[in-house]
Amino acid sequence: MKLAHLIAIAVIFVCTTFAWWFLGGTINYRTNHVASQTGDSVSGRWGPTLMQKHPGARYTSSSGGKVTLQPAKSDVKVKLDYQPVKMGLLWHRTYGVTFDGSYTFTNSTAITQTLEIDFELPSANALLDKIKFTLGAGEKARDSIAAPEQGVITDSVQLAPGESIPITVSYECRGMDFWRYAFADASRIRDFTLTMNTDFSDVNFPISSPTDREPVGKGMQLIWKYEDAISAPGIGMEMPRELNAGPVAAQISFYAPLSLLLFFAVIIITAISRGVSLHPVNYVFLAAGFFAFPLLFSYMLDVVPVHLSFVIAASASLLLVCGYLRAAAGEFLFRVSVVAQTAYMVLFSYSFFFKGLTGLTLTLGGIVTLGVLMALTAKVDWSQKLGAVSPRLA
Repeated sequence: MKLAHLIAIAVIFVCTTFAWWFLGGTINYRTNHVASQTGDSVSGRWGPTLMQKHPGARYTSSSGGKVTLQPAKSDVKVKLDYQPVKMGLLWHRTYGVTFDGSYTFTNSTAITQTLEIDFELPSANALLDKIKFTLGAGEKARDSIAAPEQGVITDSVQLAPGESIPITVSYECRGMDFWRYAFADASRIRDFTLTMNTDFSDVNFPISSPTDREPVGKGMQLIWKYEDAISAPGIGMEMPRELNAGPVAAQISFYAPLSLLLFFAVIIITAISRGVSLHPVNYVFLAAGFFAFPLLFSYMLDVVPVHLSFVIAASASLLLVCGYLRAAAGEFLFRVSVVAQTAYMVLFSYSFFFKGLTGLTLTLGGIVTLGVLMALTAKVDWSQKLGAVSPRLA
């Protein structure tokens, strides 16, 4: 192979690389544009990220100051139903939550106190349905009709020394991405239990891990317990990660030059060792066949499911590249190209569907390629194939 041919192939590779990067930038623009247009829309129609704060009570001390009182006992039950919504190339991680909290407040002073009990709603922009705020139990129970002010429902009750009152709060709501339960800073939390039931098993705790967990059907039951804690960490649940086709397609396009580089290396070395003559024009068509894969994949995503789009685009590219090599260079290069393109393009690109596997896939592919090429060309006389670079020793 002449040096001029290698330079021409390098130019073809560079031009194809810039085309792939341009395609990746276009996909990113489309994805970000749709995300900016639909993110606020989904949040407005469905609900924002939700954070439920631990309730508290206040009473006036003998000196006239306000004293904050935490519940003496808390039993919270939360049910999360994951209901993702797809818009464009992005999945939005929306969910529904059913909240049921039972709290007990106790007057630990020696005189009768009027407690102002505050319950902060999870978000001023969230639609709360079936909300119920009950003070007391049994015949003395009453439902609060207080309207929220600045996102907080406040009601008052009078308690004798040592007297306790149970309150219950329940509602249904919808949110996105995360659900959290938070405590006041440096507060002392006694006899607290939160039981969370999910309808998904892919659980992720961004704040603190549960003290107990067990699978229930298709989901999980998670329990957090604090017997007597100061500055207790909050509780949170992140919704499962969805496979967003737009970012995956962009990554495949940005990293496609690595696949083509390895493929060209295999084809060039195999062709030289087998004495097969391939013109740079042949490599133009091979590069175009490779480019067809991410191009077709990215534009099919709007109308076809992501995995089916991948299969169709990969099959079309394999037919173009391998079929062309069979017609232009014969059966042996055809078999080599099928294995090489499947490994470098299909398997490497599919690794982007799984977080953390891309680097390992590329490393293994490079090592296997090196081993195969060394085995195939160990007995090739490169001086004869490419010309001697120095005089042979006698």
